[in-house]
Amino acid sequence: MKAKIIITPKKAVLDPQGKTVQNALAHLGYTGIAAVHVGKYIEIDLAANTDPAAARQALEEASHKFLSNPIIEDYRLEIE
Repeated sequence: MKAKIIITPKKAVLDPQGKTVQNALAHLGYTGIAAVHVGKYIEIDLAANTDPAAARQALEEASHKFLSNPIIEDYRLEIE
């Protein structure tokens, strides 16, 4: 199994990296881009005998307490 955690800035938080990328894309001629949000992508390989429900619960906790800053970031957890 594989866990994927995608962390992005909350919509209400200023994202200077995203704004810089958006401006660079515009200067390169890429049009129609309303906003860019730069975040983090974390991929975790889980052991074959791992219980999916237990893994989800543990990774939700880790994502909230350690991997993201819940004050300024949102995260999405996927387990395949």
